[in-house]
Amino acid sequence: MGFHTFDAAKAAKLDDPAARYRYVSAEELVWAVGATGTATLADLGSGTGFYTDDVAAHAETVYGVDVQEAMHDHYRENGVPENVELVTAEVAALPFDDGELDGAFSTMTFHEFADDDAITEIARTVAADGRVAVADWSADGAGEAGPPLAERFGLEEAQARFEAGGFEVEFGASRSETFLLVGRAP
Repeated sequence: MGFHTFDAAKAAKLDDPAARYRYVSAEELVWAVGATGTATLADLGSGTGFYTDDVAAHAETVYGVDVQEAMHDHYRENGVPENVELVTAEVAALPFDDGELDGAFSTMTFHEFADDDAITEIARTVAADGRVAVADWSADGAGEAGPPLAERFGLEEAQARFEAGGFEVEFGASRSETFLLVGRAP
């Protein structure tokens, strides 16, 4: 399975609203992560900040976490909201205290970091009962967009991984090319 990163040289492709909202809407993501005006959230694999900006409008603080500093550079060129802090880190090694986050979300990047260490780290940094939302390319899709099918996970496998990490999965839906999973941190 995957564990690659998106080519930062193609970052501008990630800023196309018609292409991005076709698979995950801003409203859906804000609902899924349970964003409130006082929440401290992390966007895991924030890339160019496309979805980070959507959620930031409904939260007190959002950490845009990406392993590639080049993605942060692209985000800075577009303009970063005042309540967003950019963090260069792997999901398996987040620089947050235990329970520091009220929630976390990931859009189209779970396949890039989906392993036990990353899920353990998400569980460590998200406060008990905090929401974690994951929208990603599905292994059950046709593969017409996104990464190759061999690099994707299905909803059931993603759910099993989060449940093994102690999360209670509250919602899961498979769509034509993607899935959405919402869980509560242990």
